[in-house]
Amino acid sequence: MRASDYIDTLTATGRFHFTLLEAVRALGGSLVAVRAALLRLQKKGHLALPHRGFYVVVPPEFRRLGCLPAEQFIPQLMGYLGEPYYVALLSAAELHGAAHQRPQAFQVMLSANRPAIECGAVRVQFIARKHAARTAVIEKNTPRGPLRIASPEATALELVGYADQCGGLDHVAAVLAELAEGLEPAKLLAAAQASPVVWAQRLGYLLDRTGHGTLAEVLLPLVREHAHSARLARASPATGSTRSQRWKLSANVHVEADA
Repeated sequence: MRASDYIDTLTATGRFHFTLLEAVRALGGSLVAVRAALLRLQKKGHLALPHRGFYVVVPPEFRRLGCLPAEQFIPQLMGYLGEPYYVALLSAAELHGAAHQRPQAFQVMLSANRPAIECGAVRVQFIARKHAARTAVIEKNTPRGPLRIASPEATALELVGYADQCGGLDHVAAVLAELAEGLEPAKLLAAAQASPVVWAQRLGYLLDRTGHGTLAEVLLPLVREHAHSARLARASPATGSTRSQRWKLSANVHVEADA
């Protein structure tokens, strides 16, 4: 079987990924010969290699990207690597309908650090959260199978927890203004209980600032019982800042949602 025939066989069954070892077994050649055949198809734009030993088939509609969109291969890649994952932060917010601006990278949460992936014009950024397994997730179907995504409520909390990876607090506030419309109070409280309490403090403050004070109320008992004095922006000093007694928070930066 030729490498191109192997790819046609895969895509005919709806599969758009394979490993190098799978190709070697199917084609019956040596590792060197199979890798060379696959490289020729890469150069033609028919294949991409987002991770060593893991190939994706690039159909004509995605040739300009030079890769499949990240959401169409990340579940399979994470399965290949044996790493639990979920789509997070701005990418999760976009999938939940809060598409304030398209993220520059597809953001994926893992339990440990991993280098970013660049595959053609597709970039995947990995973020580490020690207790990622506690995060509430949902599944959405894609043309290539189910995709694990942080729940809308968990996404709201992680946006404030990882604000530096999300364009800063102004951008986070703008995304929250859209995301908040679909948040369920009971699920928000449950997500907050599985997160650092300072995230609930910052999220409550930003929800107040973006006109969602009623939703923020659900976080108040948790903050009153468990929170200590904190800063809105961790990296900025608290000197001269306005104090929010409600959230036990020093508002040490001015937040204005991006237009």
